[in-house]
Amino acid sequence: MTDVVALLLRRAGFGPTASELSAARQAGYPATLSALLSPAGPDVGATSAPVPVLARDPYAGQRDPTPEQKVAFERRREIETEQITRWWVDRMTVASHQAVEKLIFFWHGHWATSIKKVRSPQLMMVQHRTFRQSTDFVTMARQMVVDAALSLYLDGNRNTRRAPNENLARELFELFMLGIGHYTEKDVKEAGRALTGWRYSLAQERSIFNPAEHDPGSKTILGSTLDFTAATLIDLLLAQEACPRFIASRLWFRYGSSTRPLPEALRDKMVAAFPIPMAMLKVMFSDDAFHATNGEMVKQPIEWFIGALRQLGLRPAALPTETHDELLKILEDLGQLPFAPPNVGGWRSGGAWLTSAAAQVRLRLAGKIAERAAIDRLTPESLAYLLCVDAWSNRTYAVLRDAASDPRRLLTLGLVSPEYLVA
Repeated sequence: MTDVVALLLRRAGFGPTASELSAARQAGYPATLSALLSPAGPDVGATSAPVPVLARDPYAGQRDPTPEQKVAFERRREIETEQITRWWVDRMTVASHQAVEKLIFFWHGHWATSIKKVRSPQLMMVQHRTFRQSTDFVTMARQMVVDAALSLYLDGNRNTRRAPNENLARELFELFMLGIGHYTEKDVKEAGRALTGWRYSLAQERSIFNPAEHDPGSKTILGSTLDFTAATLIDLLLAQEACPRFIASRLWFRYGSSTRPLPEALRDKMVAAFPIPMAMLKVMFSDDAFHATNGEMVKQPIEWFIGALRQLGLRPAALPTETHDELLKILEDLGQLPFAPPNVGGWRSGGAWLTSAAAQVRLRLAGKIAERAAIDRLTPESLAYLLCVDAWSNRTYAVLRDAASDPRRLLTLGLVSPEYLVA
C-alpha cells in the first residue's frame, strides 16, 4: 500500500527528514497537507538565509566602460552570481516552508530565464522576488510580461514598432500561458506588436516603457481586435479557457507524473481553483490520481541534492567555501544549477536524467556528500529510515548489505539507488 504521507512530502517539498516524516505520519494526511500548503507564521528555518541585497549592477549608468572596467564589472557579476546561487541552494535546504520553496523553484523552471544570457544578478533577483511574492498566477503573469530579466533573455529589448521581435510573444503563448495548439502564427505576430516599446534598465532594475517605440495600431489576437498593449494582451490570454488548463497540466507534469496524462476530472477540479497555485496543488494532492503515482517521478538533480542534504543534516552555508563550490560545480555537471536553466523550455524531466553519464556524475556527488555526513554506524535498514525510502528491492538490499562494513560507501550507494532516485 502506498505511503501517501511520504509521497506527499517527497513531491510537495525537496524531501523530508526522518523526523519530519514521522511527525507527518502521526498528524495524518489532511493535517500534513494543510500545514504544507498553508503554513502558519514566518518561515523559521529560512530566517537564517534572508534574501541577499545586492549593490547596483556595475554596468548601470555606464555608457562606454573601458576594457579594464569591463573586466572588473564582469568579475563582480561572477562573484554576485555565485553569491545568489549559494544563497538559494542554502535557502531551499533550511526552509521550513518546503512547499513554498518548491513552488518558487517550479516557477523558475516555468518562466525559464538564465543568468548565462541575462548576466545581471540584480535583474535575476528582481524576477526571483516576483516568484516569491506572487500568490496568484494573474498577478504573476502581469508582472512577468514586463520582467526585465525575461525581456532581456527573450530579446524583448529589440522589439520595436519598426522591427517587431516575436520571441517573448511566442513563448507567452506556447510555454508560459496557453500551450501548443491554442494560437496561430498570426496571433504571435500581432502579439509581438503589442509588446513593442519595453526596454530593461539596469539602473532602475526594471523594464521601462518607451511610447515612441510602441506600435499603437489595432491588432487582432485570438479573434479579438483592440489596440493591444502588454497589459491588455496578458488579460486576453488569462481569459482564455486554455490558460488555467495549461497551468494545471504543468503543475501535474512537475508534481504528479511526467509520463501519464492529467486525468480530465482532476484537471477540471484544478481549473476551478485557478489562479491560486497552492489551491490547485491542494486539489491535486487530495486526489486518488495523485496517490496512484508513487514511484513514477524521477527526482530532478536539485530535488535529489537538496533532499540528501536535508536528510543528512548538512547545510550548504556551513560547509567550507571550497567544498560548497565543488558540490555546486558537480550539480551543474548534472545539468541543473539554479538561475541557469538550459533554455526557455526549462529543465528536462523523467528518464532524461537517468543517462549513464549522469549516473557517473551523481555517484561522484553522492560520494562527496557522504564524506561530509556525520555517520558512524549504518545498516541498510537504518539507511532506509534516514533517507525516507519506503523499502529496498531485494537486489538493492543485497548490494547495500555487502557494503555494510563501510558506512560511507553504504550511504553513497543508497543515495544513487533506484529507490532513492524516484519519488
